[in-house]
Amino acid sequence: MPAPSLLLYRALFGLALPIAAPWLLWRNRRRGRPPLRIRARLGLDLPPVRPGCVWVQAVSVGEVAVARLLLKELRSRHPQLPAVLTSTTATGLRLAAGPQLADVILPFPLDLPGPVRRMAEHIAPRLLVLVETELWPELLAACGRRGVAVVIANARISDGALPRYRAVRPLLRPLLAPVSLVLAQGEVEAERFAALGIPAQRIRVTGNIKFDAAPLGPPPAVAEVIRRLAGGRAVLVAGSTMAGEEELVLDAWLGVEASRRPFLLLAPRHPERADEVAALLAARRVAATRRSFLDGAQEPADAVVLDTVGELAALYQLGSAAFVGGSLVPTGGHNPIEPARFGVPVLTGPHVRNFAGVYEHFVASGAARVVRGAAELRGQLELWLANPAEAQRVGAAGRALLARHSGATARTVDALEPFLGLPC
Repeated sequence: MPAPSLLLYRALFGLALPIAAPWLLWRNRRRGRPPLRIRARLGLDLPPVRPGCVWVQAVSVGEVAVARLLLKELRSRHPQLPAVLTSTTATGLRLAAGPQLADVILPFPLDLPGPVRRMAEHIAPRLLVLVETELWPELLAACGRRGVAVVIANARISDGALPRYRAVRPLLRPLLAPVSLVLAQGEVEAERFAALGIPAQRIRVTGNIKFDAAPLGPPPAVAEVIRRLAGGRAVLVAGSTMAGEEELVLDAWLGVEASRRPFLLLAPRHPERADEVAALLAARRVAATRRSFLDGAQEPADAVVLDTVGELAALYQLGSAAFVGGSLVPTGGHNPIEPARFGVPVLTGPHVRNFAGVYEHFVASGAARVVRGAAELRGQLELWLANPAEAQRVGAAGRALLARHSGATARTVDALEPFLGLPC
């Protein structure tokens, strides 16, 4: 008999889904996102999976990047180990698709008994790895029934989510019983999982995998095109920006004296918003083009809108400075590690709850500056343009910070080894 809390979850999810589904379909179509692949999300028409696989679930782009680091390390140790990677969002699935480190890439199933049961039976994993905070009750229950080990890797509970989890702690505790091990980013995160009812012996601090930036490869071919368009100017990379934030970035950028104004690479977090962002630039009479139109571009430009998935991390290397978005509007911020690995100095707004622990390290070590609006963003940018040595010092502090915190991926995979039942 399912636990009462699972029955309550099923009832609430079942009531919410008919209301939410039409809205999600409408939003995806409006934003130009790929179809939701409903049959796969129902656990139907799934491709073959080799037996004995590791199943890794990562909700979206940031978590998929972590999953890829884990899979790369796992495959380096066990080249024949089959792996399935699932993601909840369309952008996450696009990033997961290449270069491919998993045998099969699938959309995450709806967390309902039928879809989860069908997918779990089809995949039949030896281990389920949930990246960061993927606490899906139906999936956890299915793994508990099948005796599948469940590990939460790079585990964290954000400041925003913590009160909600605490409010339902009595209901959540039995749902978390199938969790075999929590590999927390830090002591604070470990304490939060313990407060939710995970036994202390099942919690271990292994560090934040996001500090283990992927090895630097050659820049994408488009980097040379952007350098040519920049024509020797400094470059401001504004990455992972959100609705309502691009206007602030443009206010700051256009406020810089024209003779010193850097070239702008503007990358909205959701590429399907590229038309909207390009229209903002056009309204301000900025000569701009989109990345997807760059091949063979000859017209002069002062800005490029990045409308592709998976290129931003590498293109940060073009930056004289980087503004990491989602932080001037209250959406939780994004990852400052990607620009820091190139020694690019980081600017961020104050709204960084999703990466609070990471930014604490960045700010304390002098590897990032916090700005609270367009005026402060412009002022800090002008300071670095006038004093490149100071910008380089901030960038060097970021690189040193990453070096001090590296190694979490290897420690995490060390902790996964006992669940694989394979020779090391």
